[in-house]
Amino acid sequence: MNQKTHDLRPLERQQLATLRDWFPDADSCRRWGGPAFRYPFTAQGFREDLGFDELASFGLLGDAGELLGVGQYAERWGRCHLMRLAVAPHARGRGLGGELIRRLASRGGEALGVETCSLWVFPDNPARRLYRRLGFAEAQAAVPQPPLCYMVARLAELRRGLTPSRDGPSAWRAGH
Repeated sequence: MNQKTHDLRPLERQQLATLRDWFPDADSCRRWGGPAFRYPFTAQGFREDLGFDELASFGLLGDAGELLGVGQYAERWGRCHLMRLAVAPHARGRGLGGELIRRLASRGGEALGVETCSLWVFPDNPARRLYRRLGFAEAQAAVPQPPLCYMVARLAELRRGLTPSRDGPSAWRAGH
């Protein structure tokens, strides 16, 4: 498990080039961004397909300000729906995925005033194990999207392991 916390900050336009590099082929792009995400990328097409100007988009930053993880959230069906979750290829296996999800869910749940979170995942995605460990369980979606699995978790469950920082509840931090 990662022993330190990282800054979760709004994603900045100049970080999009780094994010694009994390998806070197059409399959990795589709599995992360969904079937409508265009590949190969153009800078403008990537920004549009990401919904950068419309969706709450956040980056998990390292000590030097480097982008280590990315995620978005929006209200869907009365839940904080997490989407486009990714950890930088060089930073995987260090607990950053769990930190990213817990902190993004906490921020999104608070901003949206909801108590549950949701996400879609391909059945063979290894991250599905992480989602289950964090408290997500498969559920029936209002509008199914086969072959994707719809998963739901209570925000209280996702906040386990987080403690409020000195800056207040809107800045929950990963605990040690």
